[in-house]
Amino acid sequence: MAKREIYEQKTEELLLPIIEKNQFELVDVEYVKEGSNWYLRAYIDKPGGITVDDCEVVSRALSELLDQNDFIEDSYILEVSSPGLGRPLKKEKDFQRSLGEEVEIRTYRAINRQKEFVGVLKGYDKESVTIEYEDETEQTFLKSDIALIHLAFDF
Repeated sequence: MAKREIYEQKTEELLLPIIEKNQFELVDVEYVKEGSNWYLRAYIDKPGGITVDDCEVVSRALSELLDQNDFIEDSYILEVSSPGLGRPLKKEKDFQRSLGEEVEIRTYRAINRQKEFVGVLKGYDKESVTIEYEDETEQTFLKSDIALIHLAFDF
């Protein structure tokens, strides 16, 4: 397991009791380098949406636990936030919640000279995702070919 994955997993273990106590949902944890800085990000949600105060509660509690456990070697910036509208579907619960909703899929490589697809999420399993287009045709994508999948939204 890579260092990044270990940090994410240990952080998730520390976060879960905080999340459950506050009746939030843990959407994702990521440890990423952007420019010269490392970021440890936790994305949380709840019905009706997350507030700045919710993020502060989780951030303070998590920061204290991270200081006590001190397992991350690098210096990093801790961020706790809402996943936002463009929230990617990553976990089983994300796909389950989004069944019947319109999603946007971006693939790593072109499929029939196209890399972006929009349709209704009809099904998924460990290896694939199936969407239905407006003309009621379906297309199945291997998850390994998908760079990003999230709910589609119109402005």
